Amino acid sequence: MSQVTTLALNGLTCGHCVKRVKETLEQRDDVEQAEVSINEARITGEASADALIAAVEQAGYHASLSAGDSHPKPDTLTESEPQPEALTASPPELPASTPTDTPDSYQLLIDGMSCASCVSRVQSALQNVPGVSQARVNLAERSALVMGSASPEALTDAVIRAGYSAEIIEDDVKRREKQQQTAQAAVKRFRWQAILALALGIPMMGWGMIGDNMMLTAENRSGWLVAGVLTLLVMIIAGGHFYRSAWRSLLNRSATMDTLVALGTAAAWLYSITVNLWPDLFPMAARHLYYEASAMIIGLINLGHMLEQRARQRSSKALEKLLDLTPPTARVVTENGEQTLPLSEVQLGMTLRVTTGDRVPVDGTILRGEAWLDEAMLTGEAIPQQKSPGDTLHAGTVLQDGSVLFSATAIGKNTTLSRIIQLVRQAQSSKPEIGQLADKISAVFVPLVVAIALFSAFVWYLVGPAPQMVYTLVIATTVLIIACPCALGLATPMSIIAGVGRAAEFGVLVRDADALQRASTLSTLVFDKTGTLTEGAPRVVDVLLFNGADMHTVLRQAAALEQGSSHPLARAIIEHAALPALPEIDQFRTIPGLGVSGILDGIPLLLGNPPLMAQQQIATGAVTQQLEQQAASGATPVLLSAGGKIVALIAIRDPLRKESISALQRLHKRGYQLVMLTGDNEITANAIAREAGIDRVIAGVLPEGKADAIRTLQQQGQQVAMIGDGINDAPALAQADVGIAMGGGSDVAIETAAITLMRQDLNAVVDALAISQATLRNMKQNLLGAFIYNACGIPIAAGVLYPLTGTLLSPVVAGAAMALSSITVVSNANRLIRYRPPQS
Repeated sequence: MSQVTTLALNGLTCGHCVKRVKETLEQRDDVEQAEVSINEARITGEASADALIAAVEQAGYHASLSAGDSHPKPDTLTESEPQPEALTASPPELPASTPTDTPDSYQLLIDGMSCASCVSRVQSALQNVPGVSQARVNLAERSALVMGSASPEALTDAVIRAGYSAEIIEDDVKRREKQQQTAQAAVKRFRWQAILALALGIPMMGWGMIGDNMMLTAENRSGWLVAGVLTLLVMIIAGGHFYRSAWRSLLNRSATMDTLVALGTAAAWLYSITVNLWPDLFPMAARHLYYEASAMIIGLINLGHMLEQRARQRSSKALEKLLDLTPPTARVVTENGEQTLPLSEVQLGMTLRVTTGDRVPVDGTILRGEAWLDEAMLTGEAIPQQKSPGDTLHAGTVLQDGSVLFSATAIGKNTTLSRIIQLVRQAQSSKPEIGQLADKISAVFVPLVVAIALFSAFVWYLVGPAPQMVYTLVIATTVLIIACPCALGLATPMSIIAGVGRAAEFGVLVRDADALQRASTLSTLVFDKTGTLTEGAPRVVDVLLFNGADMHTVLRQAAALEQGSSHPLARAIIEHAALPALPEIDQFRTIPGLGVSGILDGIPLLLGNPPLMAQQQIATGAVTQQLEQQAASGATPVLLSAGGKIVALIAIRDPLRKESISALQRLHKRGYQLVMLTGDNEITANAIAREAGIDRVIAGVLPEGKADAIRTLQQQGQQVAMIGDGINDAPALAQADVGIAMGGGSDVAIETAAITLMRQDLNAVVDALAISQATLRNMKQNLLGAFIYNACGIPIAAGVLYPLTGTLLSPVVAGAAMALSSITVVSNANRLIRYRPPQS
């Protein structure tokens, strides 16, 4: 016999994870259906709990049986997922997420990373820690986001063993303060190190150009020996971090960008000091000194790090704005009057006051008063929203006018703003498929560069012109210096940080970088109708009477059937009836997808769509014309039968959102195919589609069939996004290539959707897709630039142009090019900070 098994899930972080688990479970022959959220799975079928847990584990996640939740599937009709177009008693809710269900996550600040090779090493070290389900290392922010059950001590120890230092930061404010302090200290350190190195290198290079051409003679030997000692001091003081990092990497049997810099500068200095001390070992033509190259390279790379650090600070601008939204204190109303408390001391249930100009400190529900709230930084909506008793306030929003008392309903990490910040941080730390290419290359990049440098030097030593030793040194040093895995490692994360942060400013929350990449390649956009294209607040627009029925009796019967229901269509009927009291219904029953039934005053009643009447053998021929007319006008016709006869047709219409038509026109211009997926009848759906400008309608689909409709489109070769409310459309959102939830910041929307829109405006869909395309374009530009730089720079450094030009690339020029490549990548990514989606 079929049974429903409920599993608690661990390790899922996004809609992509939800989709993977759902597909894994439904591929089993003994599973009929799997409803998966980020924390829970409800599986219908004959599979045992152990088999289901094993399947989830094989998919790369963790699962356990929820106590008391496995039970046989009932044989009687029960309420299914609500569909906007069919009347049901009350919509069931998906399992709500709770903080205890989510896996532990830790934010680590990591010191010592300099390139993509470092990222690979740290990520590998963290992922090898027992209990770690996922580790995301971000070179741009020098941080790591680790999920799983491993202890903080085990994580930091793993990073230290890999040759770096790490610190666990649990509080986001402390994390920001620590990062800002570290960044400011790094800028100052790189600045004085660059000044010190360039102060020595520039005069030496100038003297080499106008003086003795850096050639050692008996007359200048003592002077150059002093210069050599000064260069060594500069290498130790201003460039010591390169050599320490290279040594740690050597101890850990790895190599990084610092390894290349250390090898290149050390080789130039060692050759020069050897010439300086034992000139007789070298022919006259080979007595060239490269002290200035060592000093200049260290100075230029430190200068590049300083400029890069400043640019990276700008890239986190959007997230810092979100962090600045929460005020440090709150005004708490007590029996003894008002008092100002630190935000950390505010408790759930406390009564707080905010007045004109205040920022809301925590989430809450208004108890008394009215106000206009600016929610722009939270939702991207520039127009202030009016709030009154019973409405929700969100931390970080600004009270523009008015004064309210409200009760704290969420504090600390549980506020909507805190969860948004955490979501943005996770997305900024994630890596799309295109970014994994850089990881694969970085794993072998530095050893490959060293091999190329040695091979090139060997070739030049064998076949190069005299003096071979000089050319060999120049070739090896230049190849080592010009190769820049730093630019390669920054290419993807810098674009993600800037793009995800910019999206947040428009009220678009991105779950992970994969969602950005997939959203940039979509071809078909599928919209739920109710609450997405329409306002989600249906109204009765007409009531037609039949068989001698009177208006009062019809409305009394219909409203009585729908009392207690929270379905939008049911509320529309109850509000239209406007009766002070409603009678109780006997033998009430919900018929999923069709309507409801019951007995009032001994009269059997049916309220629902035409298929319900056909199922119950109620003749509808006399009202066929009226049904078609109402459906053709875009209204949803609902029939009421009493005693086996049709007594009324209630026409309910949910008007289109005012911005729907213009937003859909913008999407049309960008080349998307637009589809409406609805449970409404085909005539009504087509009427709405014509008004909205929809290309295709898939009508008459029950909630459980929406995922199948998405799957069919995908099988036709379409890249599909599903845009819904994040609750009723959860299966379809999980099935789509990208699920976009217009959840207004609801719990389920934030936890399950790949992309969540914080404002109920279809123009946010356009903004989300435009930002996704801009971010992917920026990533490709950065990666292409980094690849072209290395593809051209390394051969040029190896001397391939020497037959044409007769000269070799200077190691100093190579150092400048290396620093410039990183600065270029960061600067290009920062263009996203100012990106504005096109408005037409």
